[in-house]
Amino acid sequence: MTIAFVTGGSRGLGLETARGLRSRGIDVVLIASNDELLAKSAREIGAEYAVVDLSDLEAARALAEDLLTKYGAPDILILAHGVMSEKMSKTLHTTTQEWRRVMAINLDSVFVLINTIVPSMAQLRRGRVIIFSACLGRMSGPGNTGGLAPYRVSKAAVNALVRNLAHETGLGKRGLLVDATCPNHSRTDMGGETAPRSAQEGAATALWLATREFEPGVDQTGLFWEDQRVIPW
Repeated sequence: MTIAFVTGGSRGLGLETARGLRSRGIDVVLIASNDELLAKSAREIGAEYAVVDLSDLEAARALAEDLLTKYGAPDILILAHGVMSEKMSKTLHTTTQEWRRVMAINLDSVFVLINTIVPSMAQLRRGRVIIFSACLGRMSGPGNTGGLAPYRVSKAAVNALVRNLAHETGLGKRGLLVDATCPNHSRTDMGGETAPRSAQEGAATALWLATREFEPGVDQTGLFWEDQRVIPW
């Protein structure tokens, strides 16, 4: 049995990625904070689910430990949860409260889930870790500066976390793959109804990373992917 844990699983990119996994016969546990919506989404795709507010880091760690006890180490861990910062949240015009709100969800909870769940995956020398980042968090390329400071910085930090973890775990040589993906501007609650991509299109690269064939020394991991291609950090 192959099993995946998917955060942000009640809607948007997380749900679309989970839907793709289920269509491939992979068992899925959806994780999100909205109990009613999460239960509905789980029924829709035939998944199990767990409710938690990931901004509560102690609760996030406790849930991760419970999932490991109940299901064992997952074969796939997809972290698709996240929040956008306020539109006017430039560095000099952001409150400490807003900074901490965004960092707690976009970065701190990502660390807690990785720190709790991934050691068991690494010990088994298998598994895929895929984190939804954002092109707005890149340190190169177009449109990577100015405004939305908490969001941009949180995603840049996620990219650094992914890169560091991938190197710490041997860049796939020990059986664990770690990657980040940019879904681009997709039609989700965050992206809005006028975004050029569907949620399914935004989730496609994460789904590919979770299920692709991988040959150590030939294929790549520990990178930032968009449309199944590596892009600069």
